[in-house]
Amino acid sequence: MKHLHKTTLFIACTLAFSSAVNATYQASEKARALTQDTILIDSHIDVPYRVSEKWVDVTQATEDGDFDYPRAKAGGLNAPFMSIYVPASLDDSDKSTALAHKLIDYVEAIVGRAPDKFAIAKSVKDVKEQFKQGLISLPMGMENGSPIQGNLDNLNTFYERGIRYITLAHSQSNHIADSSYDIRRKWKGLSPFGKKLVEEMNNIGIMVDISHVSDQAFYQAIEISKVPVIASHSSLRKFTPGFERNMDDVMIKALGKNGGVIQINFGSTFVSKLSQNWRNQMTTKRKALVEEAGQDSPLVKAFDEEYAVKNPFPFASVDTVLDHIDHVVELIGIDHVGIGSDYDGVGDSLPEGLKDVSSYPNLVQGLLDRNYSEADIKKILSGNFLRVWQAVETYADKH
Repeated sequence: MKHLHKTTLFIACTLAFSSAVNATYQASEKARALTQDTILIDSHIDVPYRVSEKWVDVTQATEDGDFDYPRAKAGGLNAPFMSIYVPASLDDSDKSTALAHKLIDYVEAIVGRAPDKFAIAKSVKDVKEQFKQGLISLPMGMENGSPIQGNLDNLNTFYERGIRYITLAHSQSNHIADSSYDIRRKWKGLSPFGKKLVEEMNNIGIMVDISHVSDQAFYQAIEISKVPVIASHSSLRKFTPGFERNMDDVMIKALGKNGGVIQINFGSTFVSKLSQNWRNQMTTKRKALVEEAGQDSPLVKAFDEEYAVKNPFPFASVDTVLDHIDHVVELIGIDHVGIGSDYDGVGDSLPEGLKDVSSYPNLVQGLLDRNYSEADIKKILSGNFLRVWQAVETYADKH
């Protein structure tokens, strides 16, 4: 399962214990119409890695996972960024580059299986034209810059294949940047190559994604970048104190000054301190048991099976996610926030009412209930992200 580092082992313990369903939220016809009539960009969905681990045809209804065509259509999702995710374990290895190409192949295969439903999107223009045609656009972003391997020729190759943003690092510091998860700050921000890479990404037309990187790397990236940057799937540290993977208020203000956009991650442990505390306590207790009894002990197996039964996971809610959106708007305005759910990337930690890609009307209903205008909701659904993407394209066209 992808991203175990994000939610540690609690995912495996909670898969069978989520009783919350989207049916408990009743989106109005107005909310559903808004999602259907508007370009809806979710900037981070982990379908490629999901299907690489266990093949499933997402052009049809699927029994598991968070994404498939029928659910995307029901939710109004028409421009999900397919995450080309490369685990940090493959850093400094040609295997990382090979895996990235393989995952792009999977996205192309989805389109090949159902060209009447999906289309690769490499530009803002593609997304807009394919929306008019009733197709679901599949733009791509690379999660972890490891596949670049310090070679700008690789950057150009991935651009040609459709990569339109790169998350500079992932769960460990790599040859580009320090990671927020990695206590070793090898570069104290960006590496010399990383600084050069940000400039070249600007020049070629690939968005700089600062999700996952350390605070120092973030500030260096926005200082170097000549265009707005994105946080493709991050939330706010205000609600999860001490969780560096999220952004604090000072960083958000700097992102606003840069003209960038933060795409809110839906994972419960990203948006709820209560959920984070549950995860941390579970991890600590399990680690102590492993140290005492050994990884292969029956006691550890029993712990994994029983902990979530005795201590049900406290899921976040639609309102929790909305609180993050509200706070960004209060800090820097409506023009700098969007959706980066991390569907298919955070296991069963998704909030009540936002369990899969059919759920966006629930979020829109919440925005309506909080008196957001239709114009502002459309900015959140895609307008803000498209503005940044267009700015990156325009800059690259001149260089």
